[in-house]
Amino acid sequence: MRQALVLSDKDNVATALADLAASATVEVEVQGNARSVTLRADVPFGHKFALAALAAGEPVVKYGYPIGRTTAPVEPGDHVHVHNVEGLRGRGDLESKRTG
Repeated sequence: MRQALVLSDKDNVATALADLAASATVEVEVQGNARSVTLRADVPFGHKFALAALAAGEPVVKYGYPIGRTTAPVEPGDHVHVHNVEGLRGRGDLESKRTG
Protein backbone atom coordinates (compact mmCIF):
# COMPACT_ATOMS: atom_id res chain seq x y z
CA MET A 1 0.00 0.00 0.00
CA ARG A 2 1.29 3.44 -0.93
CA GLN A 3 1.86 5.57 2.18
CA ALA A 4 2.38 9.00 0.64
CA LEU A 5 1.59 10.96 -2.48
CA VAL A 6 3.93 13.11 -4.57
CA LEU A 7 2.61 14.36 -7.91
CA SER A 8 5.37 16.56 -9.28
CA ASP A 9 9.14 16.37 -9.45
CA LYS A 10 9.02 20.00 -8.23
CA ASP A 11 7.40 18.96 -4.91
CA ASN A 12 9.49 19.27 -1.77
CA VAL A 13 6.78 17.72 0.42
CA ALA A 14 4.74 14.53 0.27
CA THR A 15 1.18 14.03 1.55
CA ALA A 16 0.52 11.19 4.01
CA LEU A 17 -2.14 8.72 2.81
CA ALA A 18 -2.42 7.21 6.32
CA ASP A 19 -1.37 8.12 9.84
CA LEU A 20 2.41 7.69 9.82
CA ALA A 21 4.58 7.21 12.90
CA ALA A 22 7.84 8.94 13.74
CA SER A 23 10.92 6.90 12.76
CA ALA A 24 8.99 5.07 10.00
CA THR A 25 10.76 4.93 6.66
CA VAL A 26 8.33 5.93 3.92
CA GLU A 27 8.91 5.07 0.27
CA VAL A 28 7.79 7.72 -2.20
CA GLU A 29 7.88 7.68 -5.97
CA VAL A 30 8.42 10.84 -7.95
CA GLN A 31 7.84 10.36 -11.68
CA GLY A 32 9.24 6.83 -11.63
CA ASN A 33 12.11 7.56 -9.24
CA ALA A 34 11.77 5.87 -5.86
CA ARG A 35 13.27 7.31 -2.71
CA SER A 36 12.79 6.84 0.99
CA VAL A 37 12.39 9.33 3.81
CA THR A 38 12.62 8.54 7.52
CA LEU A 39 10.03 10.52 9.46
CA ARG A 40 11.26 12.67 12.34
CA ALA A 41 7.75 13.13 13.80
CA ASP A 42 4.30 11.59 13.59
CA VAL A 43 2.48 12.73 10.43
CA PRO A 44 -1.34 12.45 10.47
CA PHE A 45 -3.35 11.39 7.42
CA GLY A 46 -3.57 14.23 4.89
CA HIS A 47 -0.68 16.19 6.37
CA LYS A 48 2.65 16.84 4.69
CA PHE A 49 6.22 15.84 5.42
CA ALA A 50 9.41 17.27 3.97
CA LEU A 51 11.31 15.46 1.23
CA ALA A 52 14.26 17.86 1.42
CA ALA A 53 15.84 20.32 3.82
CA LEU A 54 14.29 23.79 3.62
CA ALA A 55 15.60 26.97 5.18
CA ALA A 56 13.25 29.42 6.86
CA GLY A 57 11.45 31.49 4.22
CA GLU A 58 11.68 28.90 1.42
CA PRO A 59 8.59 27.95 -0.60
CA VAL A 60 6.72 24.76 0.22
CA VAL A 61 5.82 23.11 -3.10
CA LYS A 62 2.95 20.62 -3.34
CA TYR A 63 1.44 19.31 -6.60
CA GLY A 64 4.01 21.42 -8.44
CA TYR A 65 2.86 24.77 -6.97
CA PRO A 66 4.03 26.83 -3.99
CA ILE A 67 1.42 26.62 -1.23
CA GLY A 68 3.26 28.48 1.50
CA ARG A 69 6.68 29.24 2.92
CA THR A 70 8.55 27.87 5.88
CA THR A 71 8.72 29.93 9.07
CA ALA A 72 11.57 27.83 10.50
CA PRO A 73 14.18 25.45 9.12
CA VAL A 74 12.72 22.08 8.07
CA GLU A 75 14.63 18.81 7.74
CA PRO A 76 13.74 15.84 5.53
CA GLY A 77 11.09 13.78 7.33
CA ASP A 78 9.75 16.70 9.40
CA HIS A 79 5.99 17.17 9.71
CA VAL A 80 5.15 20.26 7.61
CA HIS A 81 2.08 22.08 8.90
CA VAL A 82 0.95 25.34 10.51
CA HIS A 83 3.69 25.18 13.17
CA ASN A 84 6.41 25.68 10.53
CA VAL A 85 4.62 27.00 7.41
CA GLU A 86 2.60 30.09 6.62
CA GLY A 87 0.10 30.06 3.78
CA LEU A 88 0.42 32.51 0.93
CA ARG A 89 -2.96 32.17 -0.78
CA GLY A 90 -5.86 34.47 0.02
CA ARG A 91 -3.71 36.69 2.24
CA GLY A 92 -5.09 40.22 2.08
CA ASP A 93 -2.14 41.52 4.07
CA LEU A 94 0.28 40.40 1.36
CA GLU A 95 -1.92 41.74 -1.43
CA SER A 96 -2.08 45.21 0.13
CA LYS A 97 1.74 45.32 0.33
CA ARG A 98 1.97 44.57 -3.41
CA THR A 99 -0.55 47.24 -4.44
CA GLY A 100 0.07 49.80 -1.69
